[in-house]
Order: sequence, then C-alpha cells, then structure tokens
Amino acid sequence: MKRTGVADLPLHGGRAPRWLFNRMVRLCRAISLVILEEYGRREFLRRLADPFWFQALGCVLGFDWHSSGLTTTVCGALKEALSPLASEAGIFICGGKGRASLRTPEEILTYAERFGLPESFKDFPEISRLSAKVDNTALQDGYTLYHHTFIFTVDGYWTVVQQGMNEVTSYARRYHWLGEKVKDMVEEPHSGIATVKTENEVLDLTATTSRSVREAICNLLKQSPDRLFKEIEKVKYELPRRHSLSERDLLPRGLDRVLISAYENPPANFKEVLKIRGLGPRNLRALTLVSELIYDLQASREDPARFAFAHGGKDGHPFPVDRRTYDESIAFLEEALSRARVGLNDKLSALKRLGSLFRN
Repeated sequence: MKRTGVADLPLHGGRAPRWLFNRMVRLCRAISLVILEEYGRREFLRRLADPFWFQALGCVLGFDWHSSGLTTTVCGALKEALSPLASEAGIFICGGKGRASLRTPEEILTYAERFGLPESFKDFPEISRLSAKVDNTALQDGYTLYHHTFIFTVDGYWTVVQQGMNEVTSYARRYHWLGEKVKDMVEEPHSGIATVKTENEVLDLTATTSRSVREAICNLLKQSPDRLFKEIEKVKYELPRRHSLSERDLLPRGLDRVLISAYENPPANFKEVLKIRGLGPRNLRALTLVSELIYDLQASREDPARFAFAHGGKDGHPFPVDRRTYDESIAFLEEALSRARVGLNDKLSALKRLGSLFRN
C-alpha cells in the first residue's frame, strides 16, 4: 500500500444500474466497516489512495475492471454507504462528479461545523481546491478534471481521488493523493504514479526538475504587465526549435487580466500562483514558455506516470505474477468479506469472483 498516483482507463458510456449500485453500496459499506474496525481510519485512507487497491475494490464490487466509470461509481458508492455513518465511523466523503465536485469545499465546511471539528480543518477546502488545480493546470497531461472526491477523517488525515478526461484518446486518468505523504502540494505531491499508458506531450511543473521554472514564474509575475508584454514581443522572434510554439501559445486569452492581478497582489510562491483567479492551463503554459526563454530554464516534459500493474501478468509482462502478493490480496479480501455484514448472496457472489481470480 505504498504506491499512490494515477491509473488510465478507457471511457465507457452509461451508468451502473440501480439494482447493481444498491448492492455495491451495501458491500462497500461492509468492507469499509471491517477495514475501519480491523485497521483504523488512517489505514482505510491509505488503501483508497493506492490506485491498485482502489481498482481491486471496484472489481470486487462487480464493476467493469477497465472502465473509467469505476472511479465515479466506487466513489459514489462509498459516499452513499458511509455518509449516514459519518459520526460513528469518523470518515467524511465530499465531492463527486461534475457539479458535485464544485460543492466539495462547502461540504467539508458543513461537516466541520456539524461535528465541531478543530479550526485546522478549515484548511481542507483550500487543500481540495489546490489539489484539483495542480492536476488540472500545473500538470498538463491532456486530461481535464471532471471528478473530484475529498475524503478526510476526524483525526485530520485526508486523501483525494480525482479523474480527468482526454477527449482525443477517449481515456480517463485517475489521480490519487495521500495527505500524510504530501510534503509539498506543488512538488511531486503523488507518492507514486502507476498507469497503463503514458503521454508524449506533457508539461509537468510539479516535477522536482521544474522547481527553478516555478520560481522563475513567481519572479516574472512580480514585474509590471507592460514590461512583461515587451518581453513577450521579444520572445516572439526567438522561438526555439525544441518546442512547437506559436504566438497563440504566448498570448492566450485572459493573460492580461492574470498579469494585472498578479502585479497588484504578487504571489509569494507557486501555490499562490495557482490560486490566481483566471489562471488556466494555457495561461500557465504561456508563463512557463516565457520564463524558460528569458531565464534559459527547462521545465519537465516527461509524463510522471509509470507503467505498473498490481500483480504482474500471466505471460510475464510487464513482470511475472507475484504470487505471494496476489495471495495476500485475496486472503485479505476473503477475510473481510467473510466477516462483512451483508446478505449471503452478495458474499457468495463476491467470493466466487475472488476464487475465480485465484484459480486463474
């Protein structure tokens, strides 16, 4: 359970039928309560922050293993299963898909007020917003966020599960955050990234190698907008061959408003840069390009995702099946299911799926 990060899934239409979703909620509640009882809230969040365990949970619940809908459905089932037990379990699940994601900060504050949580919990709405801004703007991998779930505990631990869509490739990418592992919200905040597909064109300002560029952008925004636009005019005639650039890349819509806002309230650090109203991916990309050209720097353009699988492959690719890990995963889930407070039919169906996996 040490890896967190990203998973790529193909986009599938439709939704889980109500008869299946109702059962998913019941089974999800049972598995969650067993984990909370046996291992505690902190370990529960660690498991949700592991893309492999999260994927396995979706499979056990009966959802398509390779569908992008697994993310939204599992998060929805978790929310419906545990929200009525928030006071008992000490777990609070906020956000969701589409418009529900925009209500995440409001839901966090509502829980904090309802249960009289300490003043420190009021920072969580900002953490929620910033995690979304990082994966949508600071990490430009071609995926636009449309799902955001923020989960936190009464002990002050938190995790984020969010997903973006690439309309060109018809894939979705899932991002996992684990609060206790995050040392810096804008520098490699994912403690590990796993995926089945990497992108060729990525701008990763969260990489350690991009630190100097992040600092340069902060310095750049402290200058007057007029001076910056003069520098951009110079840059137009010095476009380097190492990037495919155009004037539209350097002068995206709304850049003037961003520059004026930053000049009036200079950002102290890159986190403050991401909070600037109106700063989107294209504006940040323009500022990155100008900073690189003026200060002779280079931001990371490597996709931070890495090829990885939970248990290996039967044909030895990308590596032979790790039988011990495989058996431990099955044993844990079988024990959880055997003790779960669900109907016999649900337990038998889930155990049959696990048994089939084990035999194969």
